[in-house]
Amino acid sequence: MTVAIDIEKCTGCSGAREAQCERICPGGLLVREGVKVQLRGGGACWDCAACVKSCPHQALYLILPWPLGGRGARLYARASATETEWILRLPSGREERYVIPARINQKKPVPEI
Repeated sequence: MTVAIDIEKCTGCSGAREAQCERICPGGLLVREGVKVQLRGGGACWDCAACVKSCPHQALYLILPWPLGGRGARLYARASATETEWILRLPSGREERYVIPARINQKKPVPEI
C-alpha cells in the first residue's frame, strides 16, 4: 500500500501550526510545503494509516495493491471519537463502507476473590 495526497482537497490545515497528518505521522514523513502537505520518503511509510484517519478533509488515502481491489482502488477513512468509517473506492466507481467502533479504554473490573 502507499499513502497518497489529493492536492485538490488538501488545505494543509490552514491556520494551524502543523497539519493534523504532519503531527500524527509516527515516521515524520509528512511536511507542509507552502500551503499543501507533501509526503517525503514514501518508501519509509509504515502504512499505519494514522494520517489517513486524521485528515479532516479526506485528502489522504491509501492506494491498495491491485489484488485487493483492482488497479486504482483507494481506501479513505473518517475517524471520530466513537468510530472509524473506512471508504473503499473501487476503479469501477463503486464505493463500499465499513464502520469500526472505536475502542474505549475502560478499566475492566477486578474479579473478587
